This record gives sequence, C-alpha cells and structure tokens, in this order.
Amino acid sequence: MQTKNYIAVNEFCISHNIEISFISALQQTGLIEVATVDDAVFIDADQLYQVEKFIRFYYDLDINLEGIETITHLLQRMNAMQDEIIMLRNRLSLYE
Repeated sequence: MQTKNYIAVNEFCISHNIEISFISALQQTGLIEVATVDDAVFIDADQLYQVEKFIRFYYDLDINLEGIETITHLLQRMNAMQDEIIMLRNRLSLYE
C-alpha cells in the first residue's frame, strides 16, 4: 500500500504568508489538485515545488493566474519537445 504525504493548506498558507484564496484559485483553474478530508483541505507533497513556483510567479513577479496558466502550458510543451528531441537523437544514433 502506497501512502502519500499531505500538507494542510491552512498551515502551508500561514508558513508562506499567502492567502488561502490563492490556493483555491489555483485549484479552480486546474493548476493543482487538493484533497478534502473532514472539511480540511490538503495539498499533496509532490505538488509543493509547483505551488511554490506559482507563489513566486504571483506574489514576487506579479503575474496573474491567466499568465501562470500560460507559462505552465508553455513549459510543459517545451519539456515535451525536449523529451522528443532526446528520443529522436537516440533513434538517430542507432543509424550512425
């Protein structure tokens, strides 16, 4: 059985000095997933890197949620293209 580590949104927001509504907005736009247990909302620990990156975009760089969505989409496309380039180089090396 695999167990996941979850962080309470309330504690996370207090420690990062952000509003809970920001996490809710990220969840509503589909950028992150949250789990609700007994009226408490939790973030999967695997998503912390992404959430902290979104916090820097929003609070430090003053990028709105639509901008964060666009940046995330473009970064995902760029990573997919890099993976494809690596795969194509590996296939090409077989024929050299």
